[in-house]
Amino acid sequence: MDLFFSKTQLKHSPEQFMAAGRIIAPFEVPERAERLTSGLQGHGLKISVPADFGIEPITAVHAAHYIDFLHTAYARFQRLDNAGREVFPNVHPHVSATPDLGPRERPRPTGIIGQAGWYMGDMACAIGEGTWEAVYAGAQAAVGAAEAVLSSAGQAMALCRPPGHHAYSDRASGFCFLNNAAIAAQTLRRSFKRVAILDFDTHHGDGTQSIFYRRSDVYYASCHTNPRDYYPFYLGYQDEVGFGEGDKFNLNIPLSEGAGDEAFLEANQHMIVSALATQADALVISAGWDAHHDDPLSRLDVSTDAFRRLGRIYGEIPLPTVIIQEGGYSLAAIEVVAPAFITEFLDERKPF
Repeated sequence: MDLFFSKTQLKHSPEQFMAAGRIIAPFEVPERAERLTSGLQGHGLKISVPADFGIEPITAVHAAHYIDFLHTAYARFQRLDNAGREVFPNVHPHVSATPDLGPRERPRPTGIIGQAGWYMGDMACAIGEGTWEAVYAGAQAAVGAAEAVLSSAGQAMALCRPPGHHAYSDRASGFCFLNNAAIAAQTLRRSFKRVAILDFDTHHGDGTQSIFYRRSDVYYASCHTNPRDYYPFYLGYQDEVGFGEGDKFNLNIPLSEGAGDEAFLEANQHMIVSALATQADALVISAGWDAHHDDPLSRLDVSTDAFRRLGRIYGEIPLPTVIIQEGGYSLAAIEVVAPAFITEFLDERKPF
């Protein structure tokens, strides 16, 4: 199986992250990708540098004015008097989403401070000098994996870093700038009638949900830590089932803090059964390893063995599959957990 990854993705190297009112060292660092590539090589994966498929697969998901902001924000911010080394918002709009989670209009502010507040949902996604190049390269990895599946590969993986499932069509949030899973799913839609995105990151993929909330051609399901007291807080509840045409094409399974292997695996089985019931004919897996009990952000108690078993479960699904790397912030754990999942996934795959 091809593992799409470019070293350009290492150029995003954030220096700060706000947690509980304190500026601390970020968890989403370039070494994550280095540890993952080190752990995954030799487990049936071949690293492939993705081609440049251009901006069109990205703007098929993200608003063009948001892409313009990401591309230019760092340079514009540096022209401010006493600017910091990274773009950080110090204001936010009082309305951040429409009731149907639809995309917002271009913001009224024209200055970088006002636009940073509009386009950056929190203080977990600092924009530095190399951020745009890195996130663009990560999106190309997602497109590359989707294109491989469209070209008859049964499965492919994109080692997307930084991750993507908190990125809205017009907003960066939670370490995420471009929604790699959404970009892969939209690419797959060229040939597949319905794509299912199944997300087992410990955080709800609020960006992915919002992008497809009004659509029935992409089914989204997520199991995650209950957001009542956990990021992303405002989305990820059971009563969010889709809007309009997308009604019943969104599934959230919040897990209680401390939930362990069996609850985690049962939730994933439920997502798979519900996705197959929609007659999806291709699959995108948003694979976060941060539910693992050793992850610094985890409030769940999921073991390495559970991810191994999970790999077997997903490997049995007879659908073309793109795996998109999301979270996972214990550098020691991801070197073990990701290979455990992938090895079992590939062992279970059969021609279809």
